[in-house]
Amino acid sequence: MKTSIKQKTSYKAFGFNILSDIFLPELPDPENDGEADIFIEYKNLTSTWEELSEGSEYFVLKKGQILFRLPEKAIFMIKNGNKIYYSPMNNTTEDQIRLYLLGTCMGALLMQRKILPLHGSAIEIDGKAYAIVGDSGAGKSTLASVFLNKGYHLISDDVIPVTLNEKNIPMITPAYPQQKLWQESLDHFNVESSQYRPIVERESKYAVPVLNQFASKQLPLAGVFELVKTENDVIEVNPIQNLQCLQTLYSHTYRNFFIHPLGLLDWHFNITAKICESISLYQLCRPVSRFSALDLADIILSTVKKEETFYG
Repeated sequence: MKTSIKQKTSYKAFGFNILSDIFLPELPDPENDGEADIFIEYKNLTSTWEELSEGSEYFVLKKGQILFRLPEKAIFMIKNGNKIYYSPMNNTTEDQIRLYLLGTCMGALLMQRKILPLHGSAIEIDGKAYAIVGDSGAGKSTLASVFLNKGYHLISDDVIPVTLNEKNIPMITPAYPQQKLWQESLDHFNVESSQYRPIVERESKYAVPVLNQFASKQLPLAGVFELVKTENDVIEVNPIQNLQCLQTLYSHTYRNFFIHPLGLLDWHFNITAKICESISLYQLCRPVSRFSALDLADIILSTVKKEETFYG
């Protein structure tokens, strides 16, 4: 990858104006020419890594900065909640760099800003946000695609930024208008994968733009559905209650192993406790034996409707 000085371009994502010297086609241009909140720049981090890593192979975690290294590929630094530096190694492509800039780097930066990054997809239903969380491969993005096919809007895919407003109501800020879908999911929706860009290192996963069905404003978080794979043939939906709510949000915080080294345990406990007071959480068990995303979406909509009827 060439490291010559590049023209910087402005973008909008996660509620911030971003100024980057690497092209980020996934992100929309900013709505205005306001000052940048986040800067993404090339910087040779080799000597910095050698100085600070102290034998660590992958991560250096400190309050003011986070460094991580992908062997033979790149080193990244996330600093003070407003700067991301990337240092590519030989034969690294811009696609590889962008994958981590918009994933691990952005999740780390949100934590530095004390914005909770949940790992999943978020959709808008009747003016409210609902998060679908789960382990990798659980089917979060596929389920979100069903909602898009039904006419609903995407708020975020992969990293979900959650904040509390002045009334301690949890709010989700739109991330950027793209999904990541496996070939299998595209096949189920009868979508030809050749029209989309493969996600590097995951040859059978594709970047799918959703410009026309992307939420345009911050929305209150009304519920979280944890998607879990099961060997049973029957779909189950069960409420998550009491302390298990906190454990669920901790488990599905993006890169949660950052929390303790960054001194953010108290912050994470406090924000997730307040979130649990305001929303409903459910565990949704999906059979691995069949494609059940359509049925799962119907169950979520039914559950949401019951919640609205009960709480008014």
